[in-house]
Amino acid sequence: MALVRSFMAAKKILGGSVAGTRKETSAPKGFLAVYVGESQKKKQRHLVPVSFLNQPLFQDLLTKAEEEFGFNHPMGGLTIPCPEDTFLTITSQIQG
Repeated sequence: MALVRSFMAAKKILGGSVAGTRKETSAPKGFLAVYVGESQKKKQRHLVPVSFLNQPLFQDLLTKAEEEFGFNHPMGGLTIPCPEDTFLTITSQIQG
């Protein structure tokens, strides 16, 4: 159930931001664009495979984003409020 909730939250957040964007700014098929960082001005865009949505570590990041922003993300896309090095550590652990 948490997977479905995470997927639906990501879909709802990205639904409006992806539609109508230029091709070079949208994520390729099978990937999700996320903005990572704690400072509003220093957020970095990362592409993650949609398969990460079913990983507990990534779901924890989505829960943190939901608690902080709800569905109103300041960057217009999914924003993950954690240090970039933490995000990179987590995503590299998921990749194996």
